[in-house]
Amino acid sequence: MFADWLTSAGLAGVKPVLAAFLLPPVPFLAVALAGACATRTHPRVARALVILACVATWLCACSGVSRWLETHGLDEPTPLTLPEREALKARAAAGEPLAIVVLGGGVDEPAPEYGSPNLDKDAYERLRYAAWLNHQTGIPILASGGRGWEAPDAANPPEAERTAELARSELGTPLRWIEPDSRDTHENAVNSVAILRKAGIREIVLVTHGSHMPRALHEFRAAAAAASASAPIRITPAAMGQAYPGGSALFRWMPSATGFQRTRVAWREMLAALVEHR
Repeated sequence: MFADWLTSAGLAGVKPVLAAFLLPPVPFLAVALAGACATRTHPRVARALVILACVATWLCACSGVSRWLETHGLDEPTPLTLPEREALKARAAAGEPLAIVVLGGGVDEPAPEYGSPNLDKDAYERLRYAAWLNHQTGIPILASGGRGWEAPDAANPPEAERTAELARSELGTPLRWIEPDSRDTHENAVNSVAILRKAGIREIVLVTHGSHMPRALHEFRAAAAAASASAPIRITPAAMGQAYPGGSALFRWMPSATGFQRTRVAWREMLAALVEHR
């Protein structure tokens, strides 16, 4: 796998750089630039390339496209239903060894109004849902997340430590474990499974965004199988963040910040699955 080769070659830190070049709008800007360069020598080709780049840029910012990519490009599991949550609660109350694992999503730069780093929007949404699920079921939580490939220095604490602080101080939900060393989803899985296997956990309720869940499930199930082939830890998806803005069909095909962001996320997840699982 290409991702494994980068890691073994000591080049894993270039993954964010490669992603930046492959995600919209950079590929479309490159097509537009190619068209501009060909204006004199191949004017018809140049016009076609510029028009293509403009149309692609427009579409990638539409919520209709992002929704289509999430539906057809990603195999997103459905969220936990009430009966499923009740079943988890009953099993936890009966003493079954379960754990919620909430995956990190990034840490912002120190916010002057707080005087400390904040979790980014995705990370805080995941934490909030994990805390809510803990209150609903009584299952303890592990937060997984280090500093990431984009911020390897020790200027800020690992994401899992900040997650634990916010869970305790803002959500009233102390975490039982933290995993502060992972830099990507693969390491989230390997490190979290190792911690929970030692704690005797037999099932992980995995919390992350629906768009990220297919890749996260693949990594966690592989890590669980590798850690104990005879009795692997079961992985149950608890997807969140799948609500979609309403509105008329017309507005689904008008550019928006939400549409652009969700298109980038879906594109990134499809690229990552292609690179890491092939």
